[in-house]
Amino acid sequence: MGGGAGWGVMEGMKPVAGMVVVQFAFAGVNIFYKLAVCDGMDMRILVAYRYLFASAVLAPLAYFVERKKRTKLTCRVILLSFVCGLCGGSLAQNLYISGMKLTSATFASAMTNLIPAITFVLAVLFRYEGLAIRTVPGQAKLAGTLLGVGGAMLLTFYKGAQVTLWPPTHVNLAAQLAARHHSSSSSQPRLAASEEPNRAMGSLLCTGSCFFYALWLILQARLCREYPFHYSTTALMCLMSALQSALFALCFDRDPVQWRLAFDVRLLAAVYTGVLASGVMLVVLAWCVKRQGPLFASVFNPMMLVVVAVLSSLLLGEDLHLGSVLGAVLIVMGLYAVLWGKGREAASTDHGKVTAAGEVLHIDVIVHRHLPPPPPPSPQQQHQQSPPAAAVAR
Repeated sequence: MGGGAGWGVMEGMKPVAGMVVVQFAFAGVNIFYKLAVCDGMDMRILVAYRYLFASAVLAPLAYFVERKKRTKLTCRVILLSFVCGLCGGSLAQNLYISGMKLTSATFASAMTNLIPAITFVLAVLFRYEGLAIRTVPGQAKLAGTLLGVGGAMLLTFYKGAQVTLWPPTHVNLAAQLAARHHSSSSSQPRLAASEEPNRAMGSLLCTGSCFFYALWLILQARLCREYPFHYSTTALMCLMSALQSALFALCFDRDPVQWRLAFDVRLLAAVYTGVLASGVMLVVLAWCVKRQGPLFASVFNPMMLVVVAVLSSLLLGEDLHLGSVLGAVLIVMGLYAVLWGKGREAASTDHGKVTAAGEVLHIDVIVHRHLPPPPPPSPQQQHQQSPPAAAVAR
């Protein structure tokens, strides 16, 4: 009994461990983005390389996993994949990185927690969700949306005093990479002048990234209904994002030096974000969603903010400020309010379905219990009930 219970606990902890690994991997994306920026890499090129590496990983996986059940692609599916790649890939990532360049990795990571609130607003506008303002779940979702917007405004317009949570480590990888790039490039002063911190513009760019990512979630739901093959649609979306990002990057930077990858932080950032974050972790995330549902996976999103804040303070020399902490707390509270409302609605819907099914089953059992079919008569009963031949003759 004890061994069986222990095995059940271990099985139940696997999705939790998987989501923790996913959030740590996604937090690493923010760190590598910041390091690549400080090394002077064009972020548009990094986004293109990210989706090229992701396509190289996901395309064979989709082919071997879904080759026996995948149906033929249609023009509508390809068009939806193109729009999904534009919204959730090239546009969202380029806006996110541009906002991070003007603020910090912690600030940009905190802004991503606006995605559930923006998704809820878009879902109401597209009539995928009902507002239901008179119900408690509807009020929770509305309050969570307002809390998220308030937290984003606090992050943008209030900096506050510096918050010191631990002694300084005197480790600043970003400054080291920036100094090395400055010594090896004569164009660094122009780049540094164009990347002065600007919280208002950075907040606007990060909000735009969240908007397009939320729009991608709405479109992705439609794409999954029309072509329900997860690996194939994801690989196709990554391929579309790679083509769009590469064309977008070529329009701004055609210098072969920027596109060349050596054994340095640029190659490491491209491989990490493409292969691990957009490739391997996507498979782990899909497995966790399949086991526990999307609500379970969404609850772990704020963990990335905490991990990014700790790693940025320890490795990048970023300072935490009171406005960032308070704004992040409000955004996380809003996130959980929206998720709580969604969970209550899903639970009430499932309860109604289970109740209806139970009533039908109960009626079916009662009918069979009180109205059993008559048993067939035995041969002896047939012989006793049949009249003798002489009586019939009379």
